[in-house]
Amino acid sequence: MEKELIINVTATGVEMALVENDKLVELHHQKTNNNFTVGDILIGKIRKQMPGLNAAFIDIGHRKDAFLHYTDLGPKLRSVVKWTNGVMNGSINTHKLDNFKYEEEIVKTGKIDQVLNKRFPVLVQILKEPISTKGPRLSCELNLPGRYMVITPFADTVTVSKKIDSTEERKRLHTLAESIRPKNFGLIIRTAAEGKKVQELHEELTHLMGRWEEIFRQLKTVVPPAKLLSELDKPASVLRDLLTDSFSRIVVNEKDLYAEIRTYLQTISPDQVGIVQLYSGNKPVFDAFGITRQIKASFGKTATMASGAYIVIEKTEAMHVIDVNSGHKMTSGDVDQSIYKVNVEAAEEIARQIRLRDIGGLIIVDFIDMKNVEHRKMLAKAMEGYMRSDRSQHTILPLSKFGLMQITRERARPEVAVDTAEACPSCGGTGKVNATILLTDEIERDLEFIMQSRPKGDLYLRVHPYIEAYLRRGWKSVRWRWFWKYNKWVRLVPHSDYQLSEYRFFVGNDDEIRLN
Repeated sequence: MEKELIINVTATGVEMALVENDKLVELHHQKTNNNFTVGDILIGKIRKQMPGLNAAFIDIGHRKDAFLHYTDLGPKLRSVVKWTNGVMNGSINTHKLDNFKYEEEIVKTGKIDQVLNKRFPVLVQILKEPISTKGPRLSCELNLPGRYMVITPFADTVTVSKKIDSTEERKRLHTLAESIRPKNFGLIIRTAAEGKKVQELHEELTHLMGRWEEIFRQLKTVVPPAKLLSELDKPASVLRDLLTDSFSRIVVNEKDLYAEIRTYLQTISPDQVGIVQLYSGNKPVFDAFGITRQIKASFGKTATMASGAYIVIEKTEAMHVIDVNSGHKMTSGDVDQSIYKVNVEAAEEIARQIRLRDIGGLIIVDFIDMKNVEHRKMLAKAMEGYMRSDRSQHTILPLSKFGLMQITRERARPEVAVDTAEACPSCGGTGKVNATILLTDEIERDLEFIMQSRPKGDLYLRVHPYIEAYLRRGWKSVRWRWFWKYNKWVRLVPHSDYQLSEYRFFVGNDDEIRLN
C-alpha cells in the first residue's frame, strides 16, 4: 500500500491529508491556538467530586472543567498521588522509580470520594479532547508513546503488539524489553518495533525517559493547574504513529515545518529523510495534489462510488446511520452476486468514510438485503479487513437478520466536519439576483467609476462567455461604445467558471480592481 502525506500550513494552523493508493483516508487539522491535545500530561486541581457519577471535575486551565471517572484512575492511583506530592514538596529528588515503594492498589468497585482528596493536586493525561459542550476527559494511568514503544510509569508489565504475527519475533521483543526496562516502568512494544535491534529500542527508551524527567523537573516548581508535557505537534505525532516503508512522499508547503520534519525523520528513520519534499508551486498545495477535490467529493450527506452505488450518512444525537443504495447502474443477471458486489464496495467506502470523518460512538449500517448466508459472512469479514488499518479501537458485529451491521468506534476527538456547500456567487445565498436586463447598466456604472480614477495599464473585464459575446456583438457593440466614450480599450476575457451575472475588472490581467 503506497502512502503519501500532504501538509498545508495556513495562517490558522496546519492541515494534513493522508493518502493511501491515491485515496484520501485521513484529514487532520491542528489549530495554532489549540492548547489541549490527546496525550498532554497536566497537573490539575480537583474542582468538585460527584459521587452520583463516581467521577470528579478537574481544573486543568480549560474553560470547562475536565472529567475524570473512577474507572480512569488506574489501580496505582495512590502511588501516583504519593509520587506527585513527594516531588512537589521536595521529599523525592529523582525521576527514577527504582527505590519508590508502591502504595496499596485501589479496588475496581470503589468510590471516587474515598480515594481522591480535594486538598491534593492530581497528575492526569488527556484521553479525549473537548467535544461539543463537554470538557476534556482525563486518565491517571499515564503513558509516554514513542515510535517503537510506550512507557507506562508505575507499572511492571511488558506487552507486545498483537499485530506482530510471528511468535518467535514476539518472544524476542519481549525478552529485549525485559532486559532494558527500568524498574517500576512498564513497556508496550508497538508494531513498528518488529525486526528492530536492541540498540534502536534502547535509544528510544532513553528519549522517553528524558520526557519523564522533564515532567519531574516541571513538577518541582509548577503551580496547578498547568501543563507539564505536550504531545508532539500533529505532523510529528502522525509520522510517529503511521510512518512505515510504504510511505513514498511527504509534501510540505512551508520551509520551517519542512526543516522540522526532516530533522525529526533524521532521528526516527534516517533512510526516509529523502521522501520529504518542499512544495513551491503557484497553486495551493491541496489543489495541486487533488486533495481539495477529494474533500469536496467525500464530505456531505451522500458519497458516490465508482459503480454508481452510493451511501447516505446521517448523524443523530445517539449514533450515526449509514444507508447503502445500489443506484440505477446495477448490472442485470445474477442479482444476488450484484448485490453482494455493491455491498462489498460500500463496505470499503464506509470504512474510509469512518476513518476520514473520525466518526466515533455507535454506527449502524443498513446494507442492501442479502438472502445468501455465505455472502453475509463474507461481507462481515470484508468489513473487518477494511477496518483493520483504522488505528482507533473498534468493534464490528455480524449482520443481524434485518441486514444491519453495528460498529462501535473509540471517540477521542471531535468529528471532522467539512461543509462542502458553497454560497451562490450570483445571489450570495439569498436565492434572488438583480434583473439580468440591468446587468450592462451595472457594468457601465462600475466602468465609469474606474475611468474617473484613471488606472494605469491595460483594463480587462472578465465575464461569463454569454455576456462576453453580447458585449462584442455587432460593429456598434457595447465595447466600441465604451472606447468612443472613454478613449480606452477594454479587453474582454470570457471565464466559463463565472456565473451569468458575475463580472470582475482587472488591471494587467492579474491585479483585480476591488469595487466593494
